[in-house]
Amino acid sequence: MDPVSTGDIPQVPVTELPDDFSDDAGRLLLDVREDDEWAAGHVRGAVHIPLGEVPARIEEIDPDAELYVICHSSGRSMRVLAYLERIGYPGTCVEGGMLAWYQNGKPMITGQG
Repeated sequence: MDPVSTGDIPQVPVTELPDDFSDDAGRLLLDVREDDEWAAGHVRGAVHIPLGEVPARIEEIDPDAELYVICHSSGRSMRVLAYLERIGYPGTCVEGGMLAWYQNGKPMITGQG
């Protein structure tokens, strides 16, 4: 199978996403940052699976959901999305990651919850 180019992965600006994914059964925001980054601030309702754990925890990602992936600035998101695309999980990168989320004044929660 040919590898997926990161140039083929769609991106969405944070301004086009809801502030809270808690009650949005049809959409999934996957945060692939490390535990300390997650605890420092994340989007309400996001699912946290650090980059290195994605293959082992793939069953936690609903293949039927509209998938968005976020990290600090988009690099890790693109890597995860290239992998997910290869195994049949298409998704969209949150452009600029949590950096853009913060810069746009979108709400974040802190802690492990």
